[in-house]
Amino acid sequence: MTQRRLDATPDTTVDVFSRDTPVALTVDPGDTVVVSSLDAHGSLERQRVPGEDVPKMFEPRRGHCLTGPIEVRGAEPGDVLAVRLRSIRPGEWGWTVAAAKDNWLSRRLGVADGPPAWLLWELDGETGTNQLGHKVSLAPFLGVIGLPPAEPGAHSTIPPRAAGGGNIDCRELVAGSTLYLPVTVPGARLLLGDGHAAQGDGEVSGTAIECPMTTEAVLDVLPSAPVPGIHAETPRGRVTFGFSADLNEATGDALAAMVSWLQVLHDLDRPTALALASPSVDLRVTQIANGTWGVHAVLPRDAIR
Repeated sequence: MTQRRLDATPDTTVDVFSRDTPVALTVDPGDTVVVSSLDAHGSLERQRVPGEDVPKMFEPRRGHCLTGPIEVRGAEPGDVLAVRLRSIRPGEWGWTVAAAKDNWLSRRLGVADGPPAWLLWELDGETGTNQLGHKVSLAPFLGVIGLPPAEPGAHSTIPPRAAGGGNIDCRELVAGSTLYLPVTVPGARLLLGDGHAAQGDGEVSGTAIECPMTTEAVLDVLPSAPVPGIHAETPRGRVTFGFSADLNEATGDALAAMVSWLQVLHDLDRPTALALASPSVDLRVTQIANGTWGVHAVLPRDAIR
C-alpha cells in the first residue's frame, strides 16, 4: 500500500469542521498517511515565556487547528472508517494553561478570577519537564480525530459528536489503537490535530500538554463494525464512548455500547452481558472541558478469561 505525507500549512489546515472544505489529500483504503499537526492554538512558534502571544495559523481563531481533510476513496455514509494509529510523536515543546476561562468548573474551584496559570514543557519523547522542574511521563495521543457533520456549513471543533467524533480527548487512543468512526459524508474527509503529549482522564484544567504532533496512521474502510457508533480497540482494551450535555446520558451511551459489544463477543443476552460488565468494565470521565460531557467505557484485555 502507498504511504502519503500531509504537512500542516496554510493550505492544509482548518479551524472548523465542514463537509465543504476543499480536500487536502486523497488516499485509497489501506494507505498509510503521515500527518503533521500544530498545537491546538495553531502556534507557529513556541512560547518562550508563559502566556506569550505567539503568531498563529489563524487570526482570529475559531477552534482547534486541524490538518486535512483527508478523503478516502469509496467511503460512503453507512461505512466505518478505521483509523489505525501506528505512531504518534510529540514535538519538542508543549504548554498547559488553567483558569483561562470563566465557567462552572473554574468558579467551583475558586480560580475564575484569574490570572491564568501557564506551564511550559520541554518534551524528549518519553518525559515532559516544566519550568518549575516537575516531570511527567508522556503518553501522546490526538485530542481531535474526526469527520465533519453531514449538515452543510461550518461546525465548531470544540464539542465531540456521536456522529463523526472530533474532539474526543480520550487518553486511551495512543499508538497501537484503532478508532472506528461511522462515515458521515462521502469520502469521510478526516481531520486530525490537537496533539496531547500527556493528559489525565477528565482534562481537568481544560488543556492537556498541548503540543505539535506527527501521526502515522493506516486508513481503511469497513462495511460494518462489531458495535454501532464510535468505538476503539487500544493496547489497554476495548473502548466505547458517550457524548452528551447530560452526564447521565453520556454514561448510558458509553455503557450501552459496551454491553452490546459483550453480547457479540460472548454470545450473551443483554441482562447477562450487563451482569458480566459489572466486574469487568471501567467507566471513566473522558473530559469535562468541551461543553459536552465525554464518558468512555473500558473493557481491559485481560478482564475476562
